[in-house]
Amino acid sequence: MASEPLSRQLLAEGLGAFFLFATVIGSGIMAEALAGGNMAVALLGNTLATGAILFVLITILEPISGAHMNPAVTLVTAIRGGIGWRDAAFYVAVQLALGIAGAWAAHLMFDLPVIQYSERIRTGAGQWLGEGIATFGLILTILGTVRFRPARLPATVALYIVAAYWFTSSTSFANPAITVARSLSDSFAGIAPANAAAFIAAQLTGAVLASFTASLLFAPAPRRTG
Repeated sequence: MASEPLSRQLLAEGLGAFFLFATVIGSGIMAEALAGGNMAVALLGNTLATGAILFVLITILEPISGAHMNPAVTLVTAIRGGIGWRDAAFYVAVQLALGIAGAWAAHLMFDLPVIQYSERIRTGAGQWLGEGIATFGLILTILGTVRFRPARLPATVALYIVAAYWFTSSTSFANPAITVARSLSDSFAGIAPANAAAFIAAQLTGAVLASFTASLLFAPAPRRTG
């Protein structure tokens, strides 16, 4: 990643966020329309599409930008010295801007109003805890895989998110930028704008705690002397 010019890294991050967010929202719209009111079937469709696109995007974009597509991942990368803070700010701006564009593209594809706001209420201590745990697990998955099995990063991240859609009460947004984009979509994947800030706070808290935990868990073993 370090050898790539910043412009190419930002293009990769923007395209990644565009397709990831379009997939999350578009597959939610499609799943809800086809599920006939069965929420479990709708969530399953949304889950499988999200896991699949994550595998693809990380596979093709990770060598260029790291395939963050997520301000929480970028924050942890900056904290750990993997990216400069100025570049991190550009990453987050591109993730947010192109991610919202992906959400709007999903609306256009399904002949929905482009500009809309979610009315889906997602709030309460249980869901905030769910978001904190979802993001903690995502960051720990990324850092552990990079430390021990870097070639498996696309699979481990995709599989973690597939699982977290189902074991967390919040259905695992685990991404501040997609939380904002989902607040702008009154669809299956949406979240009411008034509920977004608490989700983002929980996500960032989980990310920082995961970074600290990874420093303890994945540190190289001390060398024996004598």
